[in-house]
Amino acid sequence: MKPWLLQIFTWWNGQTIGTRFHTWRFGERVGQDESGNVYYRTKGGVKDKALGIQRRWVVYNGDTEASKIPPGWNGWLHHTVDVAPSEERYEPREWQQPHQQNWTGTALAYRPKGSTLAEGERPAATGDYEAWTPGR
Repeated sequence: MKPWLLQIFTWWNGQTIGTRFHTWRFGERVGQDESGNVYYRTKGGVKDKALGIQRRWVVYNGDTEASKIPPGWNGWLHHTVDVAPSEERYEPREWQQPHQQNWTGTALAYRPKGSTLAEGERPAATGDYEAWTPGR
């Protein structure tokens, strides 16, 4: 019962009832990324009369967070590329790292050495800083 209530009253927990109905009625599944996000376009690739381009959208797996979308799918959603990552054969180069969402504001955020939020004891000041004094 709880998932249905979340779909009715919230938009940040995946898809709403309206999105589910629109996707069922007009959507065509294009693919899925490694995070479980599912990508859709209008059935048959028909152009939207109001936009003049094909409508594309994503149904997030879990929280609605745009930084969860990998670069290839982001380019497809924004019409930067015409071919969806699921329809092409792309081999990442050895120096490319897997996509990670933006963890800013969470417990997993990057906290450099010396940050007041970093764990452990903060290192002592090195003495290379001289405070500014007005009129000097």
